[in-house]
Amino acid sequence: MYFRQLFDEVSSTYTYLLGDMGARVAVLIDPVQAHNDMYLSLLREQGLQLKYVLETHVHADHITGASALRTVTGALAAIGAHAGASCADIQLECNNVLTFGNEHIKALATPGHTTGCTSYLWRDRLFTGDALLIGGCGRTDFQGGDAGTLYDSITRQIWPLADETLIYPGHDYHHKHVSSVAQERETNPRLSGKSRDEFIAIMNQLDLPMPRLITLAVPVNQHCGKELQYAA
Repeated sequence: MYFRQLFDEVSSTYTYLLGDMGARVAVLIDPVQAHNDMYLSLLREQGLQLKYVLETHVHADHITGASALRTVTGALAAIGAHAGASCADIQLECNNVLTFGNEHIKALATPGHTTGCTSYLWRDRLFTGDALLIGGCGRTDFQGGDAGTLYDSITRQIWPLADETLIYPGHDYHHKHVSSVAQERETNPRLSGKSRDEFIAIMNQLDLPMPRLITLAVPVNQHCGKELQYAA
């Protein structure tokens, strides 16, 4: 097994590289386009062939590296079927399983931050994208987000997992790297001990500024990070 957690300082995005060292195949979760050369270098160093590029959702704060990585490596891009990114080779439904070598990764539908958010369960680790963060969760005020839906996703899909399941989020702004289901269930200030209505009230009061790159990033990421060509 090979596992790396990688970080983009500009957007505070975590990217994850998973590999089966026996079969020499790998998966990347939420790659940031600006770091594609680094990902390719890591793959070469480890002798890994990239099989899948997985997106947790259509991102609003950075450009995905999926399109370019697909071109260079022949990997398949995958995203939740309701994310609105028809460019992806694989449109994932809840509980779909992808295989790379002898490893298996399971897609769990966790909408609410956006309509198509998907978390990925691999071994004892859950990659939650923006659905569940360490001590927080993704905002729900754009891209079809809905606070009640997010509450349902977390309480129905994530909380029932084993307590020791590790939580690896899509972002962190406080230099935290990993949590667990038990820790978040018991201490997450937006969710622990909160009813659905209380959570909705909390989320409706956040009043956050829009991501700086949202008008650029969303349409480009709906095309897997491929630069759009507009007619003159």
